[in-house]
Amino acid sequence: MRHDHPTPVLGALGLFTVLLGAALPLIDFFIVNVALPTIDRDLAAGPAVLELVVAGYALAYAVLLVVGGRLGDLAGRRRLFLLGMAAFGLTSLACGLAPGAWTLVGARVAQGAAAALMLPQVLATIQAATSGHRRARAMSLYGATAGLSMVAGQMLGGVLVAAAPLSSVFGQSAGWRSVFLVNVPVAAVGLVLAARAVPETRSDRPAPVDVPGTLLLTASLVTLLAPLTEGRAAGWPVWTWVCLALFPFSAYAFYRVELRADRLGREPLVPPSLLRLESLRRGLALVVPFSIGFGGFMFVIAVALQQGLRLGPAAGLALAPMAAAFFAASLAGPRLVRRYGSRVVTAGGLIQATGVLVLALTVWGRWPGLGPLGLLPGVAVAGLGQGLQLPVLFRIVLSGVPAARAGVGGGVMTTTQQASLALGVATLGALFLSLVPGSGMRDALVVTLLVQLAAVVLTTLLSLRLPRRVV
Repeated sequence: MRHDHPTPVLGALGLFTVLLGAALPLIDFFIVNVALPTIDRDLAAGPAVLELVVAGYALAYAVLLVVGGRLGDLAGRRRLFLLGMAAFGLTSLACGLAPGAWTLVGARVAQGAAAALMLPQVLATIQAATSGHRRARAMSLYGATAGLSMVAGQMLGGVLVAAAPLSSVFGQSAGWRSVFLVNVPVAAVGLVLAARAVPETRSDRPAPVDVPGTLLLTASLVTLLAPLTEGRAAGWPVWTWVCLALFPFSAYAFYRVELRADRLGREPLVPPSLLRLESLRRGLALVVPFSIGFGGFMFVIAVALQQGLRLGPAAGLALAPMAAAFFAASLAGPRLVRRYGSRVVTAGGLIQATGVLVLALTVWGRWPGLGPLGLLPGVAVAGLGQGLQLPVLFRIVLSGVPAARAGVGGGVMTTTQQASLALGVATLGALFLSLVPGSGMRDALVVTLLVQLAAVVLTTLLSLRLPRRVV
């Protein structure tokens, strides 16, 4: 089979394979939420190190996503996908076998870096190897995969921690180790399928890696996300405030360096000219509040259900109605978009807002006797609204990006999404955990849900500015 045909075509098996590669990194971002209590118990990690288990992965992932996209444009997207998949399997094995807390943190950072090599190649391959109706369908499936992966990660984590299938080997630590080791056979299957079914694509005019831009983007994301994710657990030491003070300066320096490179005809890491695309600019403006609210919700609900309602690992399964509703909405989305265009996103925002409000009222009125059945209406309606938004947003963001810049465009979008998810965990998580000691678990959860509701309202209002027609 030739993988470098002048007009590469991504078939059904190839699409399944790259979507599997898209699912793994997002599943692993959320899968540890349910496993954190058992990691703490087994490795005596403590709150600050537990935060690093989550934040180390998120930081490495967010920082290197755009670089991963650029490397795929340069060296070949299939090649980088295979490399990233292999590295993801090996680093997952290292996480599952970690003998101590700090070893686990290091393995999680490496796992995030591997994910950043793999994920940008997914969108870039779809953009370069599909067209017309097939591309629209593939983008809808990508959005559905992304949303389902975020919910399924928490659900799968709950199942694995509760089942502890490796208990005869690892004893009491089997549950949390399983959430990482399950990736190993999946990555092996992904490698075999990718070698057979994913075509090789690369940019016609590949650009070298923008070293100054990469360093400044790294500095910007680290100075923002590191203190916000680690600050509360570490007691807000001086370094957290220094980082937050440096963030606006590093972000401004990144923008100026990229703007100058763009004007001089070079290839910056994040070309400001790319943001002149209306579809990309306005779509990203919605991805940010959507992802902040989603990331924060998934973390907070995991803590509240495990520690507040004492559901333990079964807390992940309480989100099954959200996943089912999201999947149903994702299947209906392409047909609705053809008829109603971007107004599907607006409708999805209104439905999600209703679900979050129902959930807040349910928590307020039925805590602490609330169980999975009581949560069902709120999470199902919220999932339905999310399923009408996320797949369409991804499709809109990349609709105007030329195939030659598919890697950069995909890297920009996934970096924005990942950084926003991490920011949501940091900000809404910190708000929730800071309110618990004084207000109690119920009131802290209600306040956090209302803050998320505000993010949903903002997303809904911004959706009115989207191009009406979706390509």
